Amino acid sequence: MALVTFSNPEYRDKTVYAVAGSHTETLLKLARENKIPINYECEDGECGTCLVKVSSVDQKHQRMGGPLTEKEKEVLRVSGKISKEEMEQMIVDDIPSPWRLACQMIVRDEDILVEY
Repeated sequence: MALVTFSNPEYRDKTVYAVAGSHTETLLKLARENKIPINYECEDGECGTCLVKVSSVDQKHQRMGGPLTEKEKEVLRVSGKISKEEMEQMIVDDIPSPWRLACQMIVRDEDILVEY
């Protein structure tokens, strides 16, 4: 089980349990099931509306979900959240991006903070 804390300055922080490794439990699905008001539109990783900032609660293991999908890479690059150089560095050093699309990020067995 993973603990996911959703944080937003306009709403009270909410921590929920997530079934890790299900390969279907995206952050967006988890947020919707728990009535957390993350903005979204297409639910397919193309519009960027569900952009969130994710950080690991455990500073030793900063995996923060599975690898970026190709759709995420493109949306993050176009939106200016990540440069091509940063993306290449993430691949080489296996460092996760703090910026993710809630509709694409699959929750792993780790405690994370999601700022939306």
